[in-house]
Amino acid sequence: MALKRSDRRRFLKSSAVLAGGLAAGAARTVSAQTSDAIVYIKGTDEIVAYGKRSRFETAVRESHGRPHSPDTFGLIKHVSTPIQESVGVITPSALHYIGTTRGHYIPDIYPEAHKLMIHGMVDHPLTFSLQDLKRFPSVTRLHFIECAANRPSVEAKSIQESHGMTSCAEWTGVLLSTLLKEAGVKGGASWVIAEGNEEVKGTSSIPMEKAMEDCLVCYGMNGEAVRPEQGYPVRLLVPGFEGIFNVKWLRRIEAVDKYYMTYNDYGHLRQSETDAALGYLVGPKSVITYPCSNMTLPDKGHYEISGLAWSGNGAITRVEVSTDGGRRWQDAEFRGTPQRMAHTRFAIPWRWDGSESMLMSRCTDELGKVQPSRAQVAKFFGVPLDPSYRVPGRDNSIQTWRVASDGSVHNAYS
Repeated sequence: MALKRSDRRRFLKSSAVLAGGLAAGAARTVSAQTSDAIVYIKGTDEIVAYGKRSRFETAVRESHGRPHSPDTFGLIKHVSTPIQESVGVITPSALHYIGTTRGHYIPDIYPEAHKLMIHGMVDHPLTFSLQDLKRFPSVTRLHFIECAANRPSVEAKSIQESHGMTSCAEWTGVLLSTLLKEAGVKGGASWVIAEGNEEVKGTSSIPMEKAMEDCLVCYGMNGEAVRPEQGYPVRLLVPGFEGIFNVKWLRRIEAVDKYYMTYNDYGHLRQSETDAALGYLVGPKSVITYPCSNMTLPDKGHYEISGLAWSGNGAITRVEVSTDGGRRWQDAEFRGTPQRMAHTRFAIPWRWDGSESMLMSRCTDELGKVQPSRAQVAKFFGVPLDPSYRVPGRDNSIQTWRVASDGSVHNAYS
């Protein structure tokens, strides 16, 4: 139906205003309860200088629960990502989780004064400035980081509390192997020790094979400089390894001839060098992010179950979803191409009939390893099946969500 002349003029006038507002970066929508669908504001410094998300988007990081609460010194060492709000696979820099900081403060480092030293069992000990690092060939790769504390929990009030200590970002930097080759690693060097510029100079031991394979010395994150809480100006990225080995504010790499027990090896006491090298890898894990705990399905009908899967062993090759507590499984579809050691988005259509349902997901990685059940994890670690018992290692067991008949979704990990 053609517009009436007066309606057409009103429409063209409003369209012109909208175009002008968008050109100035100043348009924003308002609540549907208001009489106008769109209102207009003048551009602000926040919009012009760096950018600002919609005021209707309220996802924030949280510090809560064990081990997220302040320690005996009053320091908050773990801040979790609102994984329930995630779309796609990339975590915005402002929402990336924050892991342990060894000390009272986040280092505030003047970039032009920062140095990275490569020494130890090398032919030519070298020191690099940030500008030196940027002169080497760069690489950009998508990788997740996950804290060992990230795990299903009967105590978790939300998915953010249980699974929010993982994030995935696009990292840019120079391969550590490039720097090690520049320094000339001696034949007997089998490990490297990485140290950050924190108050407490904790270090991480990393197998030389891993260091030469795919480790990155990163100065970029999601298209901009690495953020201060993520290690500005330079951090180490160890794809697939437990989060604490991804040293932030990187200042020193030492090539050594054996495995050294370091600050990070609290969970790897009395283990062999081989066990240490293999024990750092994050096992295959997945979690349904929609629907999940603290959400409510408004009514019966069609939904898309969606979630994330990842593994330190490489790319995810398969994700299965069950809506009846694991009695039957269906293959989910990937949303995008799975990348090695990166979050992978999966989804599957689901028609909810209003009855109580138990939602679960499990993934398989490129080595054929399958995400385990709680019973399998308990058997592996030799601990009670009781899910309230915290296993001593990394727990990558299947998470279950219970959808009640009223549509409310609850943590059903058991």
